[in-house]
Amino acid sequence: MADLTMGAVESKFADIIWKNEPISSAALVKQSQELLGWKKSTSFTVLRRLCDKGIFVNQKGTVTSVISREAFYAAQSERFVKETFDGSLPAFLAAFTSKKALSPEEIEYLRRMVAEYEEE
Repeated sequence: MADLTMGAVESKFADIIWKNEPISSAALVKQSQELLGWKKSTSFTVLRRLCDKGIFVNQKGTVTSVISREAFYAAQSERFVKETFDGSLPAFLAAFTSKKALSPEEIEYLRRMVAEYEEE
């Protein structure tokens, strides 16, 4: 998977696939037309691009993912932290929380995550 990146428009299209997979290319075109206002040619162009990136595969008119939505966005997050904060999750959290306060629920969730990680 050489290029695990997507723009905003590609992400909306990818979400249609992830929510409905396996999905026929005909159904994908129809949903893209209804939800995004796209023509058939636009849908197939974007699908080909995402297949070339190794995110999806179109076999015999059926589109499925090679990588799950969760795994894709986890890789995106990891890449962002690596490139922007030299891979430091604490530096990322410090920057993030300097502009947005965490709720008590979010703090508790993070504590549980750390505790589970320590147990492993």
